Amino acid sequence: MSVYLFHGSDDVLVREAVSDKARELVGDQDRSLMLEEFDGDYIMAGATESAMTPPFLTERRIIVMRKVSAFGVDDLDVLAAYLQVAPDFTDMVIEWGSGRVSKVIAAALKLCGGQTIDPSPPTRANERREWWETQLSGLGLVLDAPAVALLIDWLGEDVTRLGGLAATLKSTYGDQRINKEKLEPFLGERGDTKPWDLTDGIDSGNAAKALLAARRLMNAGERHPLQIMAQLHGHYSRLAKLDVADVPTLAEAEVLLGAKGFAAEKALRTFRSLTGAGVRRAFELLAAADLDLRGSTGLEEDVVMDVLIARLAKLNGVVSQRR
Repeated sequence: MSVYLFHGSDDVLVREAVSDKARELVGDQDRSLMLEEFDGDYIMAGATESAMTPPFLTERRIIVMRKVSAFGVDDLDVLAAYLQVAPDFTDMVIEWGSGRVSKVIAAALKLCGGQTIDPSPPTRANERREWWETQLSGLGLVLDAPAVALLIDWLGEDVTRLGGLAATLKSTYGDQRINKEKLEPFLGERGDTKPWDLTDGIDSGNAAKALLAARRLMNAGERHPLQIMAQLHGHYSRLAKLDVADVPTLAEAEVLLGAKGFAAEKALRTFRSLTGAGVRRAFELLAAADLDLRGSTGLEEDVVMDVLIARLAKLNGVVSQRR
């Protein structure tokens, strides 16, 4: 029996660390049989009762409990009582989130030999740089030293921006080594927007958000439409890797994409919404817009981009209706 409690100042990092630990514990075994995750509106007693249930067709059970800090005193007492008698066949991963860990839970963890883990970046400069380099490597990115320094300075304390930026860089450069000159255009200036705001708006079906992001990229960001087209092509090329006979699991998606954690999870969620048919239709729209930008219709560049982005943003809903 192992118990891991994750807490820290950044809820996003804590959540991702919990997901990473669950994947590590499952390994190459059957996730559907081995893992049970409690998230959202659930009953603490139900989660602990499930943790006491012997495994079926597997040697162990893995229980993931999210947002535990939101529970009241009585429910935390239930969890503490479970930790005192936890069976050997269950590993438990607890997402506490931000804020101080309850004394009751901290004491119970100590008695059962559980681990308390804070995935937040260290404060010492040399340790902090090593932490960032580890995160980048895990996301499948290779940056030279000046690019890493620039990225650390730009992100500051806002680690949550790393996932979106990493996905955009991976879509654009793949496995290439990224230097400072390649990185700078994706960081933006005052009044600009971030490149992933565009793809996030498209993937969520929010045409207004996507159009606004595209206009800011072209105006304040001084991006040429063909640069934005290259970004979009990279985005859908990445999703196309997931277009296999069966929609892959998260572990399979990580292998196909060469990325881990948030980046792979986000791409898989987008692909499942869009489907392979949607990705193929996106390439058709990109090809048509490319011809229009090169003068096949005489339309203004901003009109071509507006039409393209509006159509891409509508794809999720259209494909979902046809399924």
